Order: sequence, then C-alpha cells, then structure tokens
Amino acid sequence: MGTQLQNILDNNAGRGRESLIHILQEVQEQQGYLSQEAVIEIGAHLKLPTSKIYGVATFYNQFRFKPFGQYHIQVCRGTACHVKGSASVLNTLQQELKIKAGETTRDGLFSIEVVACIGACGLAPVISINGEFFAGVDNAATRKILKKYKRSAKKQEVENA
Repeated sequence: MGTQLQNILDNNAGRGRESLIHILQEVQEQQGYLSQEAVIEIGAHLKLPTSKIYGVATFYNQFRFKPFGQYHIQVCRGTACHVKGSASVLNTLQQELKIKAGETTRDGLFSIEVVACIGACGLAPVISINGEFFAGVDNAATRKILKKYKRSAKKQEVENA
C-alpha cells in the first residue's frame, strides 16, 4: 500500500461507509485515478466488499480507473462548441491519436475526455490540454497543437535520457 493511500485511510480512521465517496475523492485527487489496489484497501478499511466500492465508484462519472495521459485533452461539447464544430475537432483528435474519448494512448502521452462545458462559450470551439485553453480550434489547428505537444514530449524525453 502506498504511503499516500495509507495517510488517507489513517486520516479517515473510525469513519464508516458514509465516508466512502469522500475517501474515493481523496484517493483520486492524490493518485489521479482509483487503482485496483486502492479499491481493495478502501474496502478492507471500511469493511465493504470491493464489488460495493466499484459499484459506487462506477455510478459517479467523476471517478476513473485509469490514469490520464501526460497531456490530458478536454474537448468541450457544450452547445456553443457543438454549434461551432467541436464534433469535428473531437473526431480529428481521435483519428490523430488513434484512441476514443475516455481512453489514453498506449504510450501514456495523451488522453481525451469529453466534457459538457468548459465555461468559455465565447471562445468556441474550445479544447483544454492540462488546463491550457485553445480557442476557436478547427481541424488544422488541432493537428498543429498535437504536433507541438508531441515535439515537447520528445524534447523532454531527450533531456531526461
């Protein structure tokens, strides 16, 4: 068990099943997702079967069981973005990265998430990569943005080698 997970469980010692969602949120905030190990440990801590933990966690779409990619792309599909072509942008991302929304590339570099609204309707269509916003994107801009991040990843890889 990781130290972070143990600290979360220690901080919630004595609490019952009513603290399950709170614990899941804390673990996901620390680890970026809910690992199988974490689910098992949370179940043991709260004396709940892992099936119950998975049942609760899968009910809420805020929880995920796989880590995001190094570059997490959020594609806004709100009304303004939809009207201005976000479906096409999403298709371009999926084709270029060869993954579907909700997935992470095999190399762990990119993940795509569709969100209901980023809250930047005046800039539609909008995507966000690790919190950096790109406004008024089209298919060409999307490819250019991906190339920029791929170059950046390669540069980091060379520097870390």
